[in-house]
Amino acid sequence: MEYPSRFPIKVVGVNQDGLVSALTHIARQFDPGYDAATVELRESGGGKYLGVTLIVTATSRDQLDELYRTLTTHPMVKWVL
Repeated sequence: MEYPSRFPIKVVGVNQDGLVSALTHIARQFDPGYDAATVELRESGGGKYLGVTLIVTATSRDQLDELYRTLTTHPMVKWVL
């Protein structure tokens, strides 16, 4: 992978108020130029979960690893792909 590059991260979390804003806040910590307008959402069939795709500018493997670790520790997040 070449850096910098646009990199999609898929997150599945509990479908509740604050999830998307929390995820975009985390994304901005690792990508100050993150554009929240690029967020893609997909609700689960039963509506309990929300799939969120964040497209960040990846600058290094270490940055991506730390972003994944931070996302997985958020209490509303179930999976990060």
